This record gives sequence, C-alpha cells and structure tokens, in this order.
Amino acid sequence: MSGIVDLIENKFFLYEKEKKGKGKLEDVPADISEEIEISHGELMEAVAEVDDELIEKYLESGELTEEEFSRGLKEGIQNGQLIPVLCGSALENIGVDLLLEAVVKYLPSPENRIPVKAKKIEDNTEITVSANGSDVASALVFKTVADPYAGKLTLFRMFSGAIKGDSSIYNTSKNVSERIGQLYMLQGKTQISVSEISAGDIGTVAKLKQTITGDTFSSSNEKVIFPPIVFPLPVFSRALLPKTRADEEKISHALQRLTEEDPTLKVERNSQTGELLISGLGQVHFDVSLERLKARFGVEVDVKAPQIPYLEAIKGTTKVQGKYKKQTGGKGQFGDTWIEISPLKRGEGFIFENKIVGGAIPKTYIPAVEKGIEEAMASGIIAHYPMVDVKVSLYDGSYHNVDSSEMAFKIAGSLGFKKGIPDCKPILIEPVMNMAIVVPNDQVGDIMGDLNAKRGKIQGIDPGEDIQKDPCPCSYGRSVELCSGFNFNDWRKRNVCDGVRPL
Repeated sequence: MSGIVDLIENKFFLYEKEKKGKGKLEDVPADISEEIEISHGELMEAVAEVDDELIEKYLESGELTEEEFSRGLKEGIQNGQLIPVLCGSALENIGVDLLLEAVVKYLPSPENRIPVKAKKIEDNTEITVSANGSDVASALVFKTVADPYAGKLTLFRMFSGAIKGDSSIYNTSKNVSERIGQLYMLQGKTQISVSEISAGDIGTVAKLKQTITGDTFSSSNEKVIFPPIVFPLPVFSRALLPKTRADEEKISHALQRLTEEDPTLKVERNSQTGELLISGLGQVHFDVSLERLKARFGVEVDVKAPQIPYLEAIKGTTKVQGKYKKQTGGKGQFGDTWIEISPLKRGEGFIFENKIVGGAIPKTYIPAVEKGIEEAMASGIIAHYPMVDVKVSLYDGSYHNVDSSEMAFKIAGSLGFKKGIPDCKPILIEPVMNMAIVVPNDQVGDIMGDLNAKRGKIQGIDPGEDIQKDPCPCSYGRSVELCSGFNFNDWRKRNVCDGVRPL
C-alpha cells in the first residue's frame, strides 16, 4: 500500500516509505480516476437516501453540494443508516491521520449518538440510556487486559452518569459490588490518572476481581443491564500438550488469563478424549494466542489436531440373559437378569426401563443392574468408543436369598449387555458440524466438489449464505484448507455441533 483515495472529497494521499504517517496530497492517478468517479457517485447516492430532502435534490440535479454531502453523511452515520469504512495500515503508519480526521469530522459525540437500549433489573422493562441529563451511572465493560505490572485492567465505556475513583460500583451482570481504586484513561500504553470517568469517556480500572468482558456497571440504587456482547463462534481447534512439567503447572492459569482478555478464545477439556482443546477464529488468531502464551506467561506447548470423539450405537434389537454365579465354599455370588436392548433416536442418550413384576428381582438390586450396564456402555465393541442412544429394558430374572447382592447384579447386568450388543448390529458414528461458507460465485463449483470429496453434505445454496454439514475429521483446519487451496480470502465459516451420523 502506498496511497489512499478519499472518496468523499475525491482526494488522493500518498504515503512515503519513511512511515512519517502524514499523507501528501496528490492528483488521483489516471489509471483509477474513472473507477474513483463511479465509486464517488455511488457513495453520494447512498448519502442522499438518508434524507427525503437530499434524495429529492439528488434526483433533480444529480449531485449534492459539499455542505449537503457532509450533513447527510453525518446524519446517516449518527442514525445507523451508514457505516463508515476506512482503509489503512497501522504497521506501515498509513491512513491513521485520515482515520483521526474522520472520527472528529463525521462521528457523533456521545451526546448526539443514538440512545443505547438497556433493561431495568427491578421490573425487566426496556429503557434507553443516553449521555444527556442522567446522573445514573451506567457503563459496559468491553475489554480486559492482563498487564504484567498493574495486573488485570478492565476497560469500560461510560454511557451515562459518572464513576469516581476510590468508590464502589455495582456489577449488574454478576450481582456484586466492586471496589474502584484509581481510575485511568489510556493513551496507547500510557495510563493517565483521572479523578472520574464521565458519560462518553472510556475508562480503565485495575484489579477488579469478578468483572469480565461484557459485564454492566450501574448505580446500586438504580440497576440496569446492557444486552450482552455477541461474540463470533470459534471455527478452528487444536489440542495443546505442555512441553515440560513446569509448563503443565502454569498452563491453566495462563489460559484463564488469555480467555479473560479474549472472549472469542475458548478452552475446554474434552471429557471423552481427555485432551486440552483451544479454539479460536482461525489460524492467525490461534498463532497469535500461542505467541502471547509464550511471551507473557512463559508457557510453551506442542500442538496437534484434536482426536475425533467418535461414538458407537446400535441399529438392531435383541433379548439376552446376563447371569453371574460364583461359589467359593462359603457365601457365593448370584445375579440373574433378562434384558432387552434396542436403539434410540440420535441424541436421546441412554434410557433404562424397569419392567420387573412379581418380585423376580428385588427392588434394591435394580439400580445395580442399571449401573453395571452404564459402565459397560463406556467402551463399545467396535473400537472401544462410548456407546450412546441405547434403551435397555430389564424384564425378568431371578435371585438367591443368601448369595445375591448388589455387586452380583451389577456384574450380571454388565455381562448381559456385552453379550447382547454383537447381535444388535453395532455401528460407529461421528460428530457432524454445521458450516456456513461465503465464497465468490466463480469458486462455488470447486468448493462444492471439495466438500463432497470430504463427505460433506450440502444443505443448500443461497445467494447470501451457504450452509452445509461436514464431518468433524474434515472440519478441523478447514479454514486453512479453503484459503490455501483456492484463490480467495472472502469467506466466512461457522462451526456448530449438530449431532452425529453413522460412518
């Protein structure tokens, strides 16, 4: 990047390689002048549609004056009809000066912005919060930062009222009061001490114990809460393995700090595979998070693709006897069960049904039979994956007055289940993810072919969004494959677990 065209004023700013950050006004390059003229006209038309008077003027004369253009642009941005898009590079110090000028020139002040919607805690009624004429404090926490010296920093935006230093503020989201110490405003990494943060300002406070990103601050005598921030769902997952024992001891705390700062980062321990999984918005997001993990917390990890949490199920039904009998010369063990094993619909889990009548098995032994079957389901017969979506009905059996016990019936239930499963047509099933992908029209055919080759099932094609189901083994790292295998970067993917299907 070497220059930026301001479509509003049709001006071209050239940036030198010395990275001084100040654009030099030049003539618009001839090879893009026609394209710029067309884009300027489209922008003017969009601005004119903000106001009836402006659109009427535009339709009559085909253009707006500079004053009308500026007024319509400000009005459209203020009421949310227009969203300004500015380009630049912070790394190369290009366009930052134009960004600051645009903020001052076109964005509304806190007093003029659209009132923010909130709800009163006492009666759940919806209200609007503005910076004008309200002494009631309300603020939204939009970011937390782990500072190596100051500890946890909480950044918040005041929407009404004010917060003073060395006081208390009520966290409506957590239903607790937090003690406020010294307040700061940030300029880059510099913390400037202030006595209070007023409506419209962005403030910072250190070492709040329970506040996280998305929480609401309000006055304790008039509690309000803002709608929660909706974060994008993770689309990229990897398993982490600490390199050393020291890394293993530090990793839990370090990951907790990272997720406090970045709510789009998710960390979980897979209950089936036992792996520590970290999920984010893509390869770059993942790489940056690992760099921060190493640089700020001194934790190094090995990375690998997650194990796929396969499951086992059945397609058939059978009736089988499970009998456990052991004689040792003294008190023996005896448990006798008859069970029916049948499949359930996907997602129904496990159902145990007691059909015993006439006291064939005493009630005190029934829970032991169920527990034995549940333990047997933890390891299937195909590949030792957990079994799901199975119904077991206990309908008959027998017991011994002396030798029967809970342990005997637990073993009998387990033996019967393991004996009957081979006759129930066991199957291996895999988790399925929902994916939404946006691609250029000329790439649709290639992408569909690639997805079909990886056993993806196309749910439909929409001019706005394409949603398809992809098996989990093919979903991990899918974003990287799409960007590297095809010549486009304008794509979006959403992974949502959507049950399982047979392999």
